[in-house]
Amino acid sequence: MFIERKVNHGKVELWKCEWENLPGEPARKKFIAKVAEEQPLVPESSAVHEEAAICWSYGRTLGNIAVFSPKILGSFPDKSGNDAILPCDLVHAGKYRHGAERWWCRTHQTHWGTKADHQAYERSGEFVCANRTQLMNYVTSPLVVNANDYAEVGIWCSLPAAMSTYDIPSRPPKIHVHLRKEPNGKKVVDRDYDAISFVYNASLELFANQEIERVNITPPAAYEFLYALEFDRELSCINCSHCRYPHLDLGDFAVKPHRKHFCGNCGRDSTWSTKKIISTPLKPLHDHVGKAKKPVRVARSLNLDDHPGSDYTIWASTPAILWTAEREQEEGIHVHVHKDKRRIIDETFGEVILNGEHLNRDELIQLMVERTVK
Repeated sequence: MFIERKVNHGKVELWKCEWENLPGEPARKKFIAKVAEEQPLVPESSAVHEEAAICWSYGRTLGNIAVFSPKILGSFPDKSGNDAILPCDLVHAGKYRHGAERWWCRTHQTHWGTKADHQAYERSGEFVCANRTQLMNYVTSPLVVNANDYAEVGIWCSLPAAMSTYDIPSRPPKIHVHLRKEPNGKKVVDRDYDAISFVYNASLELFANQEIERVNITPPAAYEFLYALEFDRELSCINCSHCRYPHLDLGDFAVKPHRKHFCGNCGRDSTWSTKKIISTPLKPLHDHVGKAKKPVRVARSLNLDDHPGSDYTIWASTPAILWTAEREQEEGIHVHVHKDKRRIIDETFGEVILNGEHLNRDELIQLMVERTVK
């Protein structure tokens, strides 16, 4: 049994549902009983509506980043921001140890069913979780990338620069995208995004749940993926033993590999991996959609002391989340040099000298991480 939304005369109702399987017919959803009406989460002047959007929180994930549909129900004050309010999305999650029914809010990542929850429901009649007022980061009408539309796709986690003659403000991670229509051709997209949605060929069967149609690449998921690659943590992707959704580890769960995994989609913790891992749906995307080759250290050298009076910005290059080009990724130190506000160098080097000293890529990565706001 699960909870499903049903719109009735402009009001959003919560209903208990179950799947009905009749011989010779496809399974269909059966509404059993109305649980409650969702109460307004925002002033009436603020519209709550369904929109193509990606939402995330650095404290917790909004369900899984592998999703069925781009549409999300909520209040989105702008095209992007950190103040979206989303209704609860409650699904049955088994029982507590003492036998009481337990529900899981996929939106706000918390269980419902404690004594305090029941008391709150009796007072208000609202079937909502304790985290219902949590504000979410969001992007509406996000960039949608379909690998079939491009000869080359490159997607990275973008972090602040390590060194520069300009100020380097701390900021959250972003998603950097390169798209080319022809192999090694001109980039038709080369910029940072707050979050993107990636549509892949379903025949690849990346996940146990075959209805999943896309992976939303969010800043916290991209950051944890990059961090695991850079600091050699065991990455894999495990599917929930109950709902078959791919599991995503974020925050503390992405720090140390583990065997027992808590599902953000159904709220159950009955899934065990054969070895200690950090799980993310970005791993099969990286391995099976992209060319999962280890980046190759480049041989080019740059002495910034040969460009006196020029401005520069320096990053450690990082491995791509997704790379579909046949040519190899380059590993090294990426440098922009500007002379009289004109960019004269935009290249990755294996060796960079500044003030007579060789820059260390590992030290540059650490500086980038320290400036990253999570």
